[in-house]
Amino acid sequence: MYWVTPRHLAGDDGVLAERIGDTLTDLGWRMWPTSRNTLLFVSPDGLRGAEWILAAYPFELGGLPVAWQMSARPHPDSALTEWNAYFTAGVPHEALTDFLLALDASETPEAGLENAEAVLTALSARGWLRDMDRPRTTATDPGFSTNVSLEVLPPLIHDADPRDDLLGWQAWAEPVLGAPYLWCASFSASAPHELVAAFASSLAAPGPVPRRILPAGAEDRLTVVRRG
Repeated sequence: MYWVTPRHLAGDDGVLAERIGDTLTDLGWRMWPTSRNTLLFVSPDGLRGAEWILAAYPFELGGLPVAWQMSARPHPDSALTEWNAYFTAGVPHEALTDFLLALDASETPEAGLENAEAVLTALSARGWLRDMDRPRTTATDPGFSTNVSLEVLPPLIHDADPRDDLLGWQAWAEPVLGAPYLWCASFSASAPHELVAAFASSLAAPGPVPRRILPAGAEDRLTVVRRG
């Protein structure tokens, strides 16, 4: 067992499905398998959903297959989701857990188009740096390996607003410039900024996290605080 920093480069320890599944079960979300070999979780009020879709391999972000899709809908019987968030394998499960806890606790998980500054404020409070050219939309960690940015949405990111020029929060870790990404996350345009801020703040949390497996490509960027 290793205790390592920074969290945003620590990977998912190969247990992203199990850790997030346990979190959702503890929150009282119902789960059932689907015909696509995915696991679908739905909140007790029917407004929030989470699906482990890695086996279905629906599409990629940054060359990595999407593993979890989170969503919210305005009414339990609504066929269309209001917004979606997508996470590849490798994303630190602590950050995704904190995002889900915030989602579960939110009274109205539908669209939130104001207060984008909340995301950057959360990162600045953790010591992340705003981009000099885009200080109102982009921040990076002090090691310049992980970015959170308000960008034009990549293909296949679904949102209730059908326009194709919308901006949504994107996050990615690139431990070595030009090397494959460690993980990627994408939030559709209507995703509430306060929920993205919860993910970002957790991602940038300074404390060490336990890992049995150090992610390939990021070992040289990690600091092992202690071995247990």
